[in-house]
Amino acid sequence: MKKKAVFILSALALLSSCKPSASSSSDDILSVTSPEGTAVFQDNWENIGANYQCPDWFTDAKFGIFIHWGVYSVPAFKNEWYARSMYVQGSDEYKHHLEKYGKHTDFGYKDFIPLFKAEKFDAHEWVSLFKEAGAKYIVPVAEHHDGFAMYDSDLNPWNAVKMGPKKDIIGLLKTEAEKAGLVFGLSSHRLENAWFYNGGMLFPSDVQDSTLSIYGFRLPESDKYNDEVGLDLLAHTKELVDKYQPQLIWFDWTVGNEVIRPYFNKFMAYYYNCALDWGKGVVVNTKEGYPTNVQIGDVERGKLDKIRKYPWQTDTSVGKKAWAYIDGEENKTPDQIVHDLIDIVSKNGNLLLNIGPRADGTITEEQKNVLLAIGGWLKVNGEAIYGSRPWVRSGEGSTKSTSGSFSDNTAVAYTAQDIRFTTKGNTLYAIVLNWSDKDVLIHSLDKTGLGDSKISAVSMLGSDEKISWQATDKGLKLSFPESKPCAFAYTFKITFDKMAGSQLENEMVDVPMVHAD
Repeated sequence: MKKKAVFILSALALLSSCKPSASSSSDDILSVTSPEGTAVFQDNWENIGANYQCPDWFTDAKFGIFIHWGVYSVPAFKNEWYARSMYVQGSDEYKHHLEKYGKHTDFGYKDFIPLFKAEKFDAHEWVSLFKEAGAKYIVPVAEHHDGFAMYDSDLNPWNAVKMGPKKDIIGLLKTEAEKAGLVFGLSSHRLENAWFYNGGMLFPSDVQDSTLSIYGFRLPESDKYNDEVGLDLLAHTKELVDKYQPQLIWFDWTVGNEVIRPYFNKFMAYYYNCALDWGKGVVVNTKEGYPTNVQIGDVERGKLDKIRKYPWQTDTSVGKKAWAYIDGEENKTPDQIVHDLIDIVSKNGNLLLNIGPRADGTITEEQKNVLLAIGGWLKVNGEAIYGSRPWVRSGEGSTKSTSGSFSDNTAVAYTAQDIRFTTKGNTLYAIVLNWSDKDVLIHSLDKTGLGDSKISAVSMLGSDEKISWQATDKGLKLSFPESKPCAFAYTFKITFDKMAGSQLENEMVDVPMVHAD
């Protein structure tokens, strides 16, 4: 990491080429002070950790919707990294591009922009679907690695207001989300744009035209970040904060780079100071490189194995192959996603579930149906999810769940002995991951687990049938009702005079996130 003096001098030298937006409170992009003069947060982990607290809205929400939608939805080939891979000689995308669109000097990535019309985009329709799905917050991509901003940017001329849709997509979604009572967030992948198109520098292509700023700094690799890139990131993220006041900002993995950290710490301090002025709790998501008490760690397409001390999040997608819309996508089933949601929540996490709309702004019927099925399950079982907190154990059962990044594409075949726990007050929710015509035994509520707690009521969410139960030395024995209250995953609600489990060892740990490339 560069010494502080060098960092400040080089950053100041670059201010003239990387000015903040007109709505910024100061000409000094390095300042962490909010437009109203708030400076509680400073750009070091000790200060941020002492002053930051994850907001209740996030720990209560549990379920949000991620939206990958942009110019990459036009080619709809392989995945949202088409913009990069089309310039990687020999790749499937490179060959596909030559065959369908021609030479890279004649038709580059920028030439997809006029085809990205979003003519059927309806922000109200989208948000209504997300609310019906049971989501409590939304996180559209404000700018992906491709460098095309989906918002009204004063810093990036390659944006959806000036080109393509000619609409402020982020602004429209924010308005509708807030009307619907959903928390509005967004994601920025601006940093990765710095090296995303470097393949185009190795053969004749439009990337070699230095006047095309959409192609970024054209760095040879992601580990070659410098102060100019860090200052660019700081300017663009401050613009998003000032213009849209998002309550969550999600970042991809390379913000953990050691050269970037001083700039990112300044961003966090500025954002958190602004949030104090707004009177709103905010969340920053990163994948690695930052302590658990200064931001909320995120696991890509995977889960964790134990309860975490601090709230965390999984970001994954309905689609198994890509984040954006592609031809030939294979989607997960609703029960697989609900099982993951339950497992994540039992460990103090949230699920941020992505959908990929078509270039015209429509969402596929299959992805709509998956979201609506999740919403149907939450209507019955949401009491055990929203506003819940973890128990001393996340669950029990012999079936091993997946854990770690990039591990959730394969569904796990759970049995009725696989159970996950959540709590509210003196109520324990035991969510059984499969149905059984026989009784189920909750081993964690054996003689030790129950201790001196007394059970006052047992029921199943969504069912009016009486649940027979018996406390034994080996566990709590429960009967299933005659009829299923929902299609998958069934919640027993167990109320005590005081919460059970005080004599059990707590599995909670505090481990920093590490992203697996």
